[in-house]
Amino acid sequence: MCGIIGYTGRRKAAPIILDGLKKLEYRGYDSAGIATLSGGIHIKKDAGRIDEINSRLDFLDMPGNIGIGQTRWATHGMVTRENAHPHTDCLNGIAIVHNGIIENYQELKNSLNGHKFSSDTDTEIIAHLIEEEMKNGNGFIEASKIAFKKLQGNYAILAINKNDGRMIASRRGSPLVIGVGEGEYYPASDIPAFLDHTKNVIYLYDDDFAILGENFEIFNLEKDGRVKRNIDTVDWSAEQAKKGKFDHFMLKEISEQTDAIQRAIAQDEKMIEDISNEIKKAEGVFLVGCGSSYHACLTASYIFSEIAKLHVNVVLGSEFKNYKHFLKDKTLVIPVSQSGETADVLEAVSIAKNHGCRIVSVVNVVGSSLHRNSYRSLLMNAGPEICVLSTKTYTSQVALLTLLAYSVAGKYENGKKELKNLYTLVYNLTSKNTREHIKELAKKLKNKEHLFTIGRGLEYSTSLEAALKIKEVSYIHAEGFAGGELKHGTIALIEKGTPCIIFTSQKHEKETLSNAMEIKSRGGKIIGIAPENNEIFDFFIKVPEVALLNSICQIIPIQILAYQLAILR
Repeated sequence: MCGIIGYTGRRKAAPIILDGLKKLEYRGYDSAGIATLSGGIHIKKDAGRIDEINSRLDFLDMPGNIGIGQTRWATHGMVTRENAHPHTDCLNGIAIVHNGIIENYQELKNSLNGHKFSSDTDTEIIAHLIEEEMKNGNGFIEASKIAFKKLQGNYAILAINKNDGRMIASRRGSPLVIGVGEGEYYPASDIPAFLDHTKNVIYLYDDDFAILGENFEIFNLEKDGRVKRNIDTVDWSAEQAKKGKFDHFMLKEISEQTDAIQRAIAQDEKMIEDISNEIKKAEGVFLVGCGSSYHACLTASYIFSEIAKLHVNVVLGSEFKNYKHFLKDKTLVIPVSQSGETADVLEAVSIAKNHGCRIVSVVNVVGSSLHRNSYRSLLMNAGPEICVLSTKTYTSQVALLTLLAYSVAGKYENGKKELKNLYTLVYNLTSKNTREHIKELAKKLKNKEHLFTIGRGLEYSTSLEAALKIKEVSYIHAEGFAGGELKHGTIALIEKGTPCIIFTSQKHEKETLSNAMEIKSRGGKIIGIAPENNEIFDFFIKVPEVALLNSICQIIPIQILAYQLAILR
């Protein structure tokens, strides 16, 4: 995952691009660079964080009112200056930034006889492909179209040429949206990159090819002639995309979860009813997600079972193709994604649509690929989530899916009431006192290499999400298990001092505490996330009992723990 941004307009490009890169640094931070156009291509780039590079190279003195930039998360090639974007062709007349992976880059590179390459990246071959097509007599625009058609894989590309005052923006599978100002354009990986300048956006479709200059034109590589794409307005404020009083976006977004629940359930009741009817009449329902969204789907499967007495299938986006034999035209597929651009989820949607399935999505970003490719969408309305880790959007997803389950059962108002009852509880769980208490636990765990999380029923899905949060932010190895699975091999990994986080509820208290005793007898340290303390616990975090909504309340202390561990480490 990388972040790219471009600018073309009346103002100096470099300051706008630098500011946008800082806002996209969550997408990649091992190297960065900017290319501008002014009597030729000017490039500054290096390995490191953006502010460090800027202090050495001073991006702000770069000339020109058209430019492109990227902040990188390495996939092809080590973290070096040579592999940092932008990349150029042999003549330094074409500059490229790119997010995604070109799957056939080695084959294409081998076909480019006589070209000299300066990096180990897949991106650089794009510039050389354009150069090769220009040698064949094509102009920059046409050469780029021909080159992009040869690419296999997912990409978002920005390109400029020293002899053409226009910029090219194209995407397939990777996110790219264009901010539209007064005679100026801001193509970028994500809306916060340009939100200080405009709220007007064009969402590009797969294989769209935009030409940005004094005006804009959009073509599609799979169609003849121009295509029309609407200019939409986002309802996010620039302030929402800033940290404000918080040290980090993760802490800000953890603290926004009460608001996230309120916005998630502020749905059109008729829309909820219509989707509930779709679920009831479907011959097979699939919930599809990746990462935290998958865990939200798994949580929802327990809630649908208990409240609506309905079986729903839960499948990882990347594994969905293995279930295609069960799909038919009366199957309902509910993909869940914060960004609406998750490649594996979009691939699952494509497979489902090819089998005639109905698509009803749960998504946060209006105009995203998932939103456009759905028959209906439930919008999470969580606002921008800048931190790569899902916190408030996981909570939104669980809340929305819970509301759907209650609606299918004919208990919509009951579900809404239960969720409203969470407001104060969630607010208290994100309070400063709670954070300070959990910080003491983080100090005890910060040097650990492994830990386990266990639960039963809904608490099992919470244990999976808890382990993911700890892994992806603190880099401590964590594994989540169903309590009953401990005895099937996992117990052998418990040794003296091994920390184990135990999620308990009134429904599964006795069984889960029995599992905790098994761990304790082997020297494990027990961290209890529960409504009441127990002598088995070595450390206790009190979380109120809220039955089917335990998954929302119980994950919040772990989000805070993961954050505190990352800070301490």
